[in-house]
Amino acid sequence: MTQAGAVLRTRLTERFGIRHPVLLGGMGSGTGPALVAAVSAAGGLGIQGCAGRSPAEIAALAAAIREATDRPFGLNLLLFQADAAAIDAVLAARPAVVSTAWARPEADLAGLFARVHDAGARAVHMVATAGEARRAAAAGADAVVAQGTEGGGHVGLMGTMVLAPMVARALPGCDGVLLGTRFLATPEAPLPDRLKQVIVDSDGHGTLLTELPDVASGNVWPGAYARVERNRWIETWLGREGELRARQPEVAERLRRAREAGDVDAALLYTGQTAGLIDAVEPAATVVARVVAEAAALLGQRAPSLLAGGAPPGGG
Repeated sequence: MTQAGAVLRTRLTERFGIRHPVLLGGMGSGTGPALVAAVSAAGGLGIQGCAGRSPAEIAALAAAIREATDRPFGLNLLLFQADAAAIDAVLAARPAVVSTAWARPEADLAGLFARVHDAGARAVHMVATAGEARRAAAAGADAVVAQGTEGGGHVGLMGTMVLAPMVARALPGCDGVLLGTRFLATPEAPLPDRLKQVIVDSDGHGTLLTELPDVASGNVWPGAYARVERNRWIETWLGREGELRARQPEVAERLRRAREAGDVDAALLYTGQTAGLIDAVEPAATVVARVVAEAAALLGQRAPSLLAGGAPPGGG
């Protein structure tokens, strides 16, 4: 089976009307219409991060994605900070999927997912624990994403190798994959080239979990830590959280300028441990095709031999 011809059909592809069960994580500062449209056009599901966006910005992003592709796409909200206006704007944009994450315990997920369904969309919710997965499913989520602690950006404390089977045990089935860091290292991602190169150069061991990004932004996430690449900025502020809080507005502005300039020493670099598996900046369509081809090869070639008790193809 060639890379271009590989197709994986799962409940996710049938439910969402997509060709491949590969989703783009709705990263707030790591997604833009070009990347979202590229993933969707390649047969996956591109998801645009809408955290911190005004209703007008959300409408403009959705319009730009539709101008670039006629394939399904999603819009993402961080529920702990999304206000009524942002939710209304996302629903009004009529995406195929509304993606959510980081809900506070008191959040009315059932009410929100009902509104999503009334708008003709599917609801996808990201979780960091099996309990959160059961809660989302009971509230009516169409799909649940189990996010492991090795991911970049804001994560919980349990690894995917443990969390995913726990969630699959609670909610039978594993039907797709959502990628974040891998899609940051693409030409379409809205990051300066120097920041993309950090991902390519990273071996994954240089990342760490910290609350420094949230102290710097003045925005506390419920139950989350941020995984970032260790750089000069991180080294400067480790253990100085009190001073950072006192200088928060000044430091936040410096971080914004550093990111825009692609200053890899002075910017926050949200990077997952999976950076150690990324060797090049490649088009999003290439990433989607390779993920599907490799999965199809594993399922089509190795599964029968393993079930029959034989050795994998090629011996060993």
